[in-house]
Amino acid sequence: MPLVVQKYGGTSVGDADRIRNVARRVVATLEAGNQVAVVVSAMSGETNQLVALAREVGGEAPSAREYDVLVSTGEQKTIALLSMAIHQLGHEARSFTGAQMGMLTDGDHSRARIQSIDTEALRRVLERGEVAVIAGFQGTDEEGNITTLGRGGSDTSAMAVACALEADVCEIYTDVDGVFTTDPNVVAGAHKLERVSYEEMLELASLGAKVLQIRSVKFAMHYGIPIHVRSSFHDGEGTWVVREEDVMERLVVSGVTYNRNEAKVRVLGVKDSPGVAATLFGPLSASGIVVDMIVQNLSQDGTTDMTFTVPRDQYAQALALMEEKAPAVGALRVEGDQDIAKVSVVGLGMKDHAGVAARMFEVLAAEGINIQLITTSEIKISVVIEEKYAELAVRALHSAFVEQGAAEPQAET
Repeated sequence: MPLVVQKYGGTSVGDADRIRNVARRVVATLEAGNQVAVVVSAMSGETNQLVALAREVGGEAPSAREYDVLVSTGEQKTIALLSMAIHQLGHEARSFTGAQMGMLTDGDHSRARIQSIDTEALRRVLERGEVAVIAGFQGTDEEGNITTLGRGGSDTSAMAVACALEADVCEIYTDVDGVFTTDPNVVAGAHKLERVSYEEMLELASLGAKVLQIRSVKFAMHYGIPIHVRSSFHDGEGTWVVREEDVMERLVVSGVTYNRNEAKVRVLGVKDSPGVAATLFGPLSASGIVVDMIVQNLSQDGTTDMTFTVPRDQYAQALALMEEKAPAVGALRVEGDQDIAKVSVVGLGMKDHAGVAARMFEVLAAEGINIQLITTSEIKISVVIEEKYAELAVRALHSAFVEQGAAEPQAET
């Protein structure tokens, strides 16, 4: 019997009517001859209210352990209500907290990593023909403390459960119809992709697309579990995230993304000698600051300028660390800029299609947009530009590569 894992986000379970709608979808999947496990988020707005309450009572830095105890209750409310709704439709359902379903994590509160899942309790329920309703976003560490997985944790929970149960598919239900070529709120011509590879989805997710969380895609890719991103509010196919060989057409550019959560730090006049990079980037790593793009420019006088980007909420800390370390590397000064954005094009067809970078630069130049930094991979090109040009750049690139572009047929084997 096929096993389907479904995940419903906060908007999908935002009120009683929507929870009943989810219950109907779950029951329809069950009655179609499938075993069904469901992973749910807290109701829309619930986690934000709990976070606000934690800060009101516990200050800006409440106890990490108790914070996780508190915010995990949002999902517990949802699993109980959804199980009740399934019962009302004449089927058995059993709710599971992270601890009850055997999700073991490390002890890093608010950003825990999954270490293992004991599926015995879930399998017993599924084999009886019941629905397992699971709280996403949470688990327990080896000492029994409740932990949470951080932003997008319910996606990660769902994918981990699908992998542990060796599910046939993991369906991610959300408030959009699937994965789009770009943000439909920015580009009216954006359209839904039928299929996208794991590799493309990882790039899109890391570069600003918010449909799937990066860790969930990594799980799916490692274990080969297909992901189906679908709308909670109407029927119909969404977007399948699958192996590269299962993508029927290689689009030169599958998607155009943008990310405003970027800031730039520049260390000027650094001595060009061994160990300088380690002196600068070691403290950033030790402080948990995520460095993205790095560019080093060597001048004729034997000095170099080191430029890198970080998330905007870590900008102030990164700038302060560089100003502290500047004398040790002989830097002339440190500069920063928060008014930037990263715009990227992603596509499998870039592997064997020349000229994408040149065309991208031509399109941006035609719009009067200056490129500050560039980084590439086999299936991605990203540039840093002034933030005020982000949406203009997205529209221009989408028009050039997606609306006017064409798919390259996949080679027959």
